[in-house]
Amino acid sequence: MRRAGWLVAALVAASGALEAQQLGSLSASAAKPKQYVSYAAEEQVVKAGKRGMMELHFRVADGFHVNSHTPKSELLIPTAIKLDEADGVKLGEVEYPAGTSYSFSFEPGEKLDVYSGAFTVKIPVVAGVGGHTVNGTLRYQACDNAACYPPKSLPVAVVLTAK
Repeated sequence: MRRAGWLVAALVAASGALEAQQLGSLSASAAKPKQYVSYAAEEQVVKAGKRGMMELHFRVADGFHVNSHTPKSELLIPTAIKLDEADGVKLGEVEYPAGTSYSFSFEPGEKLDVYSGAFTVKIPVVAGVGGHTVNGTLRYQACDNAACYPPKSLPVAVVLTAK
């Protein structure tokens, strides 16, 4: 009978250790931020001293969407890019693509303005001769069909060559 008691105690202890290990690995993976939008860093080439156009290509992960730059509600967080000033580079006003109308099956009458899949942001630029790097951040809020997630910031580095 004592053996059975020890066996049960050992099994309970092992089960508790395994559960703690699983919870630890779950919290470690949950702490890792999920990337909902990716940036395809491509070198931008423009004519020196002339107005050119930078094109920044982004992709929203499958199964997710992000609010457009002009969401239909002030409660929604718009997708917005902020670029830092760079020596020898003058940036114009950011041109965002039109969003796509989207509605949830549980609320078909309410339309959202979103980006999903690939989308491109354009920025007019005038740059002096040479290589430049323009740094910035894309701020967005990703959602799926069930929930929206906390806003994220995606660092962006644009390598620009003016010839």
